[in-house]
Amino acid sequence: MQMKQLIGICLVVVIFSITAFLSYVYLNDRPGGFSDQRMSKLLGMDETIYIPTGKTPASAIQKFRSEQSASHIIHEEPVEGGMILFTQRVSSESSNLQMEYAQKRIFGWKWRWGGGYGIGKSYPKPFAMDYMSIPRLNHIESPFPIVFGNVLNPAIKRITVDTKENGKQVSTEAKLVQVGAESNIWFVLLSLSASTPFEIKAFNEKGVLIASKEIEDPNDSGSLTIED
Repeated sequence: MQMKQLIGICLVVVIFSITAFLSYVYLNDRPGGFSDQRMSKLLGMDETIYIPTGKTPASAIQKFRSEQSASHIIHEEPVEGGMILFTQRVSSESSNLQMEYAQKRIFGWKWRWGGGYGIGKSYPKPFAMDYMSIPRLNHIESPFPIVFGNVLNPAIKRITVDTKENGKQVSTEAKLVQVGAESNIWFVLLSLSASTPFEIKAFNEKGVLIASKEIEDPNDSGSLTIED
């Protein structure tokens, strides 16, 4: 009898623990929940933002960025803990790109961080590539910092981002992804210890450096032209 009572107590404790854990996760992840309250404070907002959950990374982003319904997803990149999505608006007058990070949670996917930019076309000397740098947000789980952008000149075949990590110079290879017949994007996920300045370098198929730029601001965006 004592053994049965002990087993019964253990089962009650396990059920209670699971129920309490799921209740906390729900209260944390629901729109306007604890995680949204923390995010709002980190962003310096007086009111709590309401971040909905979705069944997929794309639906979570679309629900949160409802005003960007005209944008379309051009690439999804799996990362530890979630998915990075790149979206773009069709435009003949500017180069634009949006990056979003969705995190996998027990009750679905949830937007955690992101940003984007738009850069008008340059004449008479066109831009060779553009970029945006997004740092990691303190106390928010994410794979950042990240530097990403569009490749606008087909002569660019390789891109690196040089950073300082623990006092040492480190060169990180960018991933280039074809997202259209004549369209490519690039991105680099940097180490947490990476610090500005960042130096972006672009090379042609022969390995010759054809464009470069040093950026001091971890929230910077801009463009590069082919060096003469």
